Amino acid sequence: MSESAVDPDEVEHIADLARVNLDPEERERFTEQFADILSYFETLDEVPEVEPDAELTNVMRPDEVTESLDREQALENAPDSEDGFFKGPNVS
Repeated sequence: MSESAVDPDEVEHIADLARVNLDPEERERFTEQFADILSYFETLDEVPEVEPDAELTNVMRPDEVTESLDREQALENAPDSEDGFFKGPNVS
């Protein structure tokens, strides 16, 4: 996409809507950057569409029930506990 795809006046209009003051150098830089961004969107439009569920496989392992720690074992390394529960700092 050529840099003329975005007009400096459009950049100024967007800046006005955003209540941002741009000096001439910033206006020129943003004009170029907006043109680049629009170019990237055009590139994305060229990506072919893929049918949903086309060759997708579940890479997650199935859930398996395993033995876990009992409460006392889980609390052994806790910096602080109270009444069989982890105790954390007060949040205000």
